[in-house]
Amino acid sequence: MPTLAIIGAGPGMGLAIARTFGSRGFDVALIARTKEKLQALVDQLGQEGITAEAFTADVLDRPSLTAALDAVKVRFGGIDVLEYSPAPHSPVPGHALAAPSEVTVDNMQPQIEYLFYGAITAAQAVLPAMREAGAGTLLFTTGGGSVDPLPMLGNVNAASAALRNWVINLDKELAGSGVHAAHVAISVWIGDGGPEGIPTATPDQIAPLYWDLHENRDRSEAVFTA
Repeated sequence: MPTLAIIGAGPGMGLAIARTFGSRGFDVALIARTKEKLQALVDQLGQEGITAEAFTADVLDRPSLTAALDAVKVRFGGIDVLEYSPAPHSPVPGHALAAPSEVTVDNMQPQIEYLFYGAITAAQAVLPAMREAGAGTLLFTTGGGSVDPLPMLGNVNAASAALRNWVINLDKELAGSGVHAAHVAISVWIGDGGPEGIPTATPDQIAPLYWDLHENRDRSEAVFTA
């Protein structure tokens, strides 16, 4: 069975992506900070006939992230698709939003660590085996501000744009290797409770885009809009 590893798995997009791939024959590894929350998702997927397992790691703790991905490879025999989409549901210490004119090294560095360096760490943990096998997919998610930035998210958007640039460039480097990298920019509010006037979409509406990028390997980016 092929295996999907989701970094930043939660009850929204992570669960929807897991279902999208799991219903097509993938085993699923869910990676996040809290084992109890992950186990609830594992149980839910199991009731739907999808084999899943929980692994704990913090993207800000790079050795723990590498160790978790190594554990996934031991458990499932490899990783065929990696999806990176950490999104904090509670404040992360040191992660303050800043407008472009207010961006400093101090408030930019945590965003780079969280969004960009974590992604690089994850890719380095799986890319050598994918290259050796001549097959694999790397998927990375950011908000739509990576493409069309918003002033209130000056530091977040800059870090996201760095990730986007790297992913698209990585896919160019991997051309002809059988390994594919792609970026997803989500330009809507996910779920209910968004600001008035902001377009919304459910995770189940967005998740098929990931399967499309996995299957259509000539695309290195997709932007989801309402």
